[in-house]
Amino acid sequence: MEYISTRGNYKNVSSAEAISLGMVPEGGLFVPEEIPKLELTEIMEMKDQSYQELAVWIFNKFLSDFTEVEIEESVKAAYQKESFPLAEKTPLVKLDQNTYILELWHGPTAAFKDMALQILPQLLVRAVKKLEVEKEIVILVATSGDTGKAALEGFKDVEGIKIIVFYPEDGVSRVQEDQMKTTGGSNTEVVSLEGNFDDCQTAVKNIFADKEFRAKLEANNFQFSSANSINWGRLLPQIVYYFKAYFEIIKDGGIKTGDKINIAVPTGNFGNILAAYYAYQIGLPVNKFICASNDNKVLADFLETGIYDIEREFKKTISPSMDILISSNLERFLFEITDHNSSKINEWYQKLKTKNKFEVDQQTKTKIQNLFSGHFSTEKEAREVIKSTFNNFNYLLDPHTAVGVDSLNKYRQQSKDQKIAVIASTANPYKFSRAVLESLKEEKIEEDEYRIIEELNNLTAAEVHRGLRGLEDMESRHQHSCDKNTVKEKVAEILKL
Repeated sequence: MEYISTRGNYKNVSSAEAISLGMVPEGGLFVPEEIPKLELTEIMEMKDQSYQELAVWIFNKFLSDFTEVEIEESVKAAYQKESFPLAEKTPLVKLDQNTYILELWHGPTAAFKDMALQILPQLLVRAVKKLEVEKEIVILVATSGDTGKAALEGFKDVEGIKIIVFYPEDGVSRVQEDQMKTTGGSNTEVVSLEGNFDDCQTAVKNIFADKEFRAKLEANNFQFSSANSINWGRLLPQIVYYFKAYFEIIKDGGIKTGDKINIAVPTGNFGNILAAYYAYQIGLPVNKFICASNDNKVLADFLETGIYDIEREFKKTISPSMDILISSNLERFLFEITDHNSSKINEWYQKLKTKNKFEVDQQTKTKIQNLFSGHFSTEKEAREVIKSTFNNFNYLLDPHTAVGVDSLNKYRQQSKDQKIAVIASTANPYKFSRAVLESLKEEKIEEDEYRIIEELNNLTAAEVHRGLRGLEDMESRHQHSCDKNTVKEKVAEILKL
């Protein structure tokens, strides 16, 4: 299988090249030239397989230049017991008669990003060897909180790779920041940026597209790649857990083979919900995708109006990993939904660049709305859902998953569609303990975040994730900072160019 650019501006590449490059050097994102379509009977043959076996099955469909042994070794190394101690890597929790929570945060850093970022280094190292790349790979990462630590953890001390993570200085929780700043590894660097996540992401994309800087890198024996979901190797592993969830619901008796389900995903960068859409394209029976946004509701507005408009106030919320206005993976989705029309993608994204907005045509809008429904939650609504879910079900939600639950409720009220639904739970509640405890107690709490974790544990008896224990006693290693205009200079300084 070959990979093509969403903007039609680059040669076809192998999966190894797509993973190695991260994004299209000329701008745009790599997507599979064709999505494999599977019959339901073939899909259902996999329903009793382990998570690792499902991953090998999916990867074999997309990574045609990797051998099955290479894929099996990568999967085994990524999803080992040390990183994912539970027998079920993505446990499914039944909240009520027709609602399931898919817990994606049982990896080392307590966020769903671990599901992909534990295996991306395995795939990237093999891709580089396959392509006989002799340069040192420099991974640039923009993070709104969770991707950074998951990427650092996945790539630390990987030979031949250096990783630099940029995060918004005042846009992550203290736990998220401490997780990043205390990461070990001789090849890891963390930089706080004066600005928001979109500033981080735009700066990283601009560096990728800077031909002069790339030439300077190559002259010094470096090559860029990415660990954000702009890298196909980051997005592909996320497809797996939607199939796993469907099979588990069948085993639980919630649905019969072939029944369609709804999938609700709290998302800012559109990657996690796009992975669900790719699962649907392969053949997973899905009725509707509920795209859940917080107060930065650019995606919810787009799905309602067909207008993608980033000319709006950027809001800092209690669900910071979704505080995003420029949703990178929307470009991939639009490319797919328009049957690979790169002319439209170029037109729309040129308008986004020059006018901060674009509007899709009516035909595209109708196709999108037949499958997707966008909803958003205010902070007050998200807090109310955290409290009511704990009171009614004795289940603790983080603020992002709460947005997913609230958006599903709104969709059901609006559409009267009560089909079985899966909500992607993207983070452990203790990563955002202040927001969770304030929601339960309905009061502002000024205590240190680590004291709050203790209090939340005492109040709820919910287990503290192992990746969050002892952080306050660890030594901070990283002190870099810059603003959005000096990111390139900071990279050059770190790399000693």
